[in-house]
Amino acid sequence: MSRRRTAPPLRTFATAAALALLGALLTVLAPPASAQAAAAGELRGGDALYGSGGYSCTLGFNAVGSGATYGIIPGHCADVGSSWSADVGGSRVNVGTTSGSSFPSNDYGVVRYTNTSVSYPGEVKGSGGAPVDITGAVDPSPGMALCHYGRVSGYHCGTVQAVNVTVNFPEGVVSGLFRSNICSEPGDNGGPAFSGGKAVGIIIGSTGNCSTGGVTYYQPIKEILAVYGLTLS
Repeated sequence: MSRRRTAPPLRTFATAAALALLGALLTVLAPPASAQAAAAGELRGGDALYGSGGYSCTLGFNAVGSGATYGIIPGHCADVGSSWSADVGGSRVNVGTTSGSSFPSNDYGVVRYTNTSVSYPGEVKGSGGAPVDITGAVDPSPGMALCHYGRVSGYHCGTVQAVNVTVNFPEGVVSGLFRSNICSEPGDNGGPAFSGGKAVGIIIGSTGNCSTGGVTYYQPIKEILAVYGLTLS
């Protein structure tokens, strides 16, 4: 059995008023969403999702299963939002509802999309926000080249430093994570991490920042897909 690494406490990704919710959640005041899309548009990994109650998270990846389409987000996000909206086609529109989550122990959740006027491609944002086509999923390994997209810090690349990492959150321990030497900022949580055209994980927290340097922690994507019986779009 491999020895489990324990990470130092995560820097919070929350405002002071929302600290108890989790150290990777950004609180925003989100204007009401219209019931249906005013214009057709796309929602891809790296875009923002706004939860009921005014909380926001970054979408990791789109996936399909059992005839439906889903968005993958951190579990601590899914736990505080039952319905979700996004900025699509120039308007903020309702896109779906939370259909599953696991946090702590794990940190993942899924949103079932219900707005058929919106397209949910199997792409994520890359350099300059340009779409990157994701064609499958791989397990992380030390030394693997990795890039991620955070909706605040944008596109950054580096390498995987460690796998099977444990992080202590205020709400409890999350195990089975991996860590990179890539920086991220408040509001990046949920963002997609990928190697070439392969999905690797989603951002769940970090230490440091992109001004002075830092590291980022991720939930592996293959575990999420297996738990919910999903395939990447």
